[in-house]
Amino acid sequence: MRWKVAILTASDKGSRGEREDTSAQVIRELVEEELGGQIVDYRIVPDEQDEIIAAIIEMTEYYQADLILTTGGTGLAPRDVTPEATLKVVDRLVPGIAEAMRIGALQKTRRAMLSRGVCGIRGQSLIINLPGSPKGVHESLMAIMDQLPHALEIISGSHGDHE
Repeated sequence: MRWKVAILTASDKGSRGEREDTSAQVIRELVEEELGGQIVDYRIVPDEQDEIIAAIIEMTEYYQADLILTTGGTGLAPRDVTPEATLKVVDRLVPGIAEAMRIGALQKTRRAMLSRGVCGIRGQSLIINLPGSPKGVHESLMAIMDQLPHALEIISGSHGDHE
């Protein structure tokens, strides 16, 4: 199955065109090469809860993305509000994915413990908050990539009974 994937970058500087969005490029490459997914939407919004919420809702309802990968806004700075925005739109949490990403990244850098990213389900879309750095994105996504197809099959209802 070819998964529909949306990428959402939360970055004040990126939304103003002051910073190249290299993290989204890493996501795009990994989605296409490792997951075989198709990017159906990509956008950059400022670190504002309302804008992040609106983008996630549109990605789930209009684009019907199977997977939404956010990057940025998961740290400790006052403007880092991606987890809070995500929590306001998900129906159910999937804490194991966020835990696995942090565990995988912790093997590379102790700073991974400072990531506040969350994961959850809205309708039939899986939403995963990734860190803002290209390195953090790569380490986090690779820590969970092997389980994403199975998770997406279950959420979409295309997977049968438990094996």
